[in-house]
Amino acid sequence: MNHPEQMYNYHAWANQTILGRIKELPSSVLSQEVNSSYPTIAHALSHIYTVDKMWYLVLTGTGMPVALQACIPLNSEIHGSVDEYIQCFTDLSAQYSEWLRDRADLEQTILLDNPFAGIRKTSLSDIVIHVVNHGTYHRGNVSTMLRQLGHASIMNDYSLFWYQEQAQV
Repeated sequence: MNHPEQMYNYHAWANQTILGRIKELPSSVLSQEVNSSYPTIAHALSHIYTVDKMWYLVLTGTGMPVALQACIPLNSEIHGSVDEYIQCFTDLSAQYSEWLRDRADLEQTILLDNPFAGIRKTSLSDIVIHVVNHGTYHRGNVSTMLRQLGHASIMNDYSLFWYQEQAQV
């Protein structure tokens, strides 16, 4: 397994870990308003999913401007249950995993036309690492939001993933 694939597996595991924690809490925790980066945990989860989906489209050949337009509506899709988020993330993770398995050269570069930053050559591996980094950042937001709502979060650090992965071998 290559490094970007390993990192993506961590990302998928960490998403499911925090979603599992949220599932243990009252269902209202998704929609309770907090004074944070996002008004609710559901909004934060929708943002993570939307960006993951957008980058998946880019990785599979869709230009970034088109991928953004296709995914912007997803950002406002606020799911009413943790199970819906679990299913969305599970389905998208399966797509990423299949793409990663079938990819011979993750160091291949594409011409990325980012409407917010400009045009540049970017490796596929850098995009995957960005997806992971973006998710880590926003799971931190979700952890903070949980604490603001009076609930403990759950550890989902990369170093914990090493041990979870090792236990499965």
